[in-house]
Amino acid sequence: MSRPSSAGGAGGGLGAGKAGGGKHGGSVGAAAAAAAAAAAAAAAAAAAAAAAGVSGSAAVSGSATPVAAAALPAAALPAQAAELTALFECPVCFDYVLPPILQCQAGHLVCNQCRQKLSCCPTCRGPLTPSIRNLAMEKVASTLPFPCKYASAGCLLSLHHSEKPEHEEVCEFRPYTCPCPGASCKWQGSLEAVMPHLMHAHKSITTLQGEDIVFLATDINLPGAVDWVMMQSCFGHHFMLVLEKQEKYEGHQQFFAIVLLIGTRKQAENFAYRLELNGSRRRLTWEATPRSIHDGVAAAIMNSDCLVFDTSIAHLFADNGNLGINVTISMC
Repeated sequence: MSRPSSAGGAGGGLGAGKAGGGKHGGSVGAAAAAAAAAAAAAAAAAAAAAAAGVSGSAAVSGSATPVAAAALPAAALPAQAAELTALFECPVCFDYVLPPILQCQAGHLVCNQCRQKLSCCPTCRGPLTPSIRNLAMEKVASTLPFPCKYASAGCLLSLHHSEKPEHEEVCEFRPYTCPCPGASCKWQGSLEAVMPHLMHAHKSITTLQGEDIVFLATDINLPGAVDWVMMQSCFGHHFMLVLEKQEKYEGHQQFFAIVLLIGTRKQAENFAYRLELNGSRRRLTWEATPRSIHDGVAAAIMNSDCLVFDTSIAHLFADNGNLGINVTISMC
């Protein structure tokens, strides 16, 4: 049996619903920046083209199209390319300073995200304004493959700076967040640590064994936004079943039901799930591939990639305010 979950509760995913609804080694001085970077650009282009499989050379003109660096294992980076990428290390967050590259008046670099939070240069304490564009360093950056920001977690890819943000959004090595609905739990960790976290911090979540179970959500008439959560264990994996009620506008509520795999997106492709409401000679069915917890419930709801029904439909299948959903997991 699944009771409504609390977004603000201290314990777990089941309870009353969401409320109401020194100088940095990579810096270059202003006077020497253009010369040093231009010289490095030629070396970088040759090194990247020869060792990383990059075609073409760095353009000399200011608006030329950047050279595309292929994605390759970080271990395959030549020593010279690794030394050059180190020049782009942000002195604040230690991620890479990527185009558009801005410098302080003394020539020191800081990434754009950190720059927005700073009032002065973290290296020389000089002013960050007016913004000075470093085109020479941008040309160097366009010839280099940069390691994924999750390299320390195991990702081996290095990519052209223009491909890096998109990859990191879906990188399987980025930290997992707590999959429980609501905003109260801020936990992050590895995939292997997700289940131990749920068992320790969200002990009230019920786990049922088997590929065919009944997910019973109680008290579906509770006012406001409410979540119901249950775990299902089968085929050597754990699945999270979520029923979420949202008030789209006053007097109109919608229910969203979805199954998430405690696993990667690739692993999720090996399974299918079916949600079924039965009652009074009526049947409502939804079949889909489970989403990885990397994607989360919110993304599924936003894309309507889940079973969606309103209050009137829920009442057709509910019994004394309790709604039973038949959940079947199968392997593809």
